[in-house]
Amino acid sequence: MVTAQPTDRNPGDLQDVPGWFPPLDQVLFTWFLDRQKTYGLRGDLLELGVYMGKSAILLGQHLGRDEEFTVCDLFESKAPDGHNRAETTKSYAALTRQAFERNYLSFHDTLPRVIQGPTSVISTEVPAGSCRFVHVDASHLYEHVYGDIGAAHDILLPEGIVVLDDFRSEHTPGVSVAVWEAVLNRGLRPVCLSTQKLYGTWGDPRPVQDELLDMLRQRTDVGLSVQSAAGHRLVRARAKGMRPPPFPRSRHYVAPTPAADPVPAPAPKPRRSPARRIVVDLLPPLVTRAVRRVRTSRA
Repeated sequence: MVTAQPTDRNPGDLQDVPGWFPPLDQVLFTWFLDRQKTYGLRGDLLELGVYMGKSAILLGQHLGRDEEFTVCDLFESKAPDGHNRAETTKSYAALTRQAFERNYLSFHDTLPRVIQGPTSVISTEVPAGSCRFVHVDASHLYEHVYGDIGAAHDILLPEGIVVLDDFRSEHTPGVSVAVWEAVLNRGLRPVCLSTQKLYGTWGDPRPVQDELLDMLRQRTDVGLSVQSAAGHRLVRARAKGMRPPPFPRSRHYVAPTPAADPVPAPAPKPRRSPARRIVVDLLPPLVTRAVRRVRTSRA
């Protein structure tokens, strides 16, 4: 895993915010959230685990009137158990609430509702059946991911979308076990798989899946395959030179200064022919200087 290094510099655009949020997932987040708006699906947004705020900033752009966006992260708080504490110390030692809030407020006027603590508290903080979109990207430990998936199930609307990060990363086997267990035993139905994330629902996946396939098949920057496993249709997408979707720049954005016009190089002096060089070399210096003065006065 490549570590995204925090920075004290205010971001100029979304790509300046540290974090793991590839262009394909930015495209998919945007598509799912826009589709919900098109169909008039209203509900709150929730993100478990925010790191420096990259995906939260995009989610906040899709918040509708009278909807609430909640984020939950430990930040500097003490982890609830030894394994989680070791994970936090290793991967997120530099994460602070101040850094997240600075990045978020670079793009938005107000913060989301911030819950600083373990994600195990989320079921008591967010009402059941209130959210249309939940992004789970917190602990990578099986026990915690299992609980986060259960909370997402209770908090989501029937047609809502849950996004589970790192479901097949080499360094997160606990996430893989919890996610596929949810698919096989807990009623979660995959909608699509990106390189990092599984997009799913506890509702009927077919309508949204069919529309997603239509959209992806029209793009030339996506590799696409459809497979079947354990009775589930699995839509797998991977980026092929994909660029992130357009996103508003932050209030700190500074346009690049146009490059100055290059100073033209001086014209090369005309080269003497070999015959003239011989004549000049043979003439006495006094005669050569006199000839040059005459040529200069005529110029």
